[in-house]
Amino acid sequence: MIILSTHIVPEGTPRIRLQEYVVEIFADIIPSKSGLKKAIKNGEVFIDGAPAESSRFVVANQKIELVDLENDLPKIFKHPLEVVFENESFALINKTAGIVVSGNQHRTIANALLYNIKPSQENDALKLPRPVHRLDGPTSGLLLIAKTRSALINLSKQFEHKVISKKYRAIVVGKIPEEMIFDSPVFGKEAYTKCKRIHFVPSLKNTFLSLVELYPETGRTHQLRIHLSEAGFPILGDKTYGKENAILKHKGLFLISTSLRFMDPISDERVSFEISEPKKFSGLLEREARRWKKFND
Repeated sequence: MIILSTHIVPEGTPRIRLQEYVVEIFADIIPSKSGLKKAIKNGEVFIDGAPAESSRFVVANQKIELVDLENDLPKIFKHPLEVVFENESFALINKTAGIVVSGNQHRTIANALLYNIKPSQENDALKLPRPVHRLDGPTSGLLLIAKTRSALINLSKQFEHKVISKKYRAIVVGKIPEEMIFDSPVFGKEAYTKCKRIHFVPSLKNTFLSLVELYPETGRTHQLRIHLSEAGFPILGDKTYGKENAILKHKGLFLISTSLRFMDPISDERVSFEISEPKKFSGLLEREARRWKKFND
């Protein structure tokens, strides 16, 4: 166990529950309320040397500690990943579609990181590199990985404060307008997405298919998939929010994270990383256009 931060509750502190109090004292380390609640739930917040419950009220002179439990490393998932960039502080990988980022199973991206990423040599190196954000299981593309505690804190803050810019590409069913803005709530929370059409092709099965770029300004679960489905342009291959006749056998979801822009946690300079969509995107659009032309000639 490693102690990340220690705080002594001062005299005169008003009556307040632990889950509300830690938001103020540990915000520099874990900037989000959800992250701090999860830390308490996981037993990573101690009061006077023992794991604390979120409902407990703090008392003057108590010692509150945020700890890294440094649990044993999980069994490595020997799955090769494309490492787009790597240094001692962080890495970017091209996440494989169909594999979840983390969870209570062996077959996760998190469990494959040590098989693909070199351990950091920095003093605050993480025992296990950690994904800084999430992508849906069916989604592929750029995933940011922290290799040190300082990078994890810095990059998490950037996501929390919307400093990081993300771009996706997708194939959607229908002839979508050249530009659209979606601002409907997702699961009751504010959500905002910009959409730009790259091009479209006629399709015998779906009338039209459109290649789009998506710019989410919030990061709600399934945000892009829900926004496009609600607008009548579901992402091709979406088994949850799409159309039954728009599921292609063994082709998966046509959604990929293609670009990330953020501040380098060491140099504090703006950096940008970009990848292309898989060949299955262009291959499908070309085949659909050929089939339509052949049928209508």
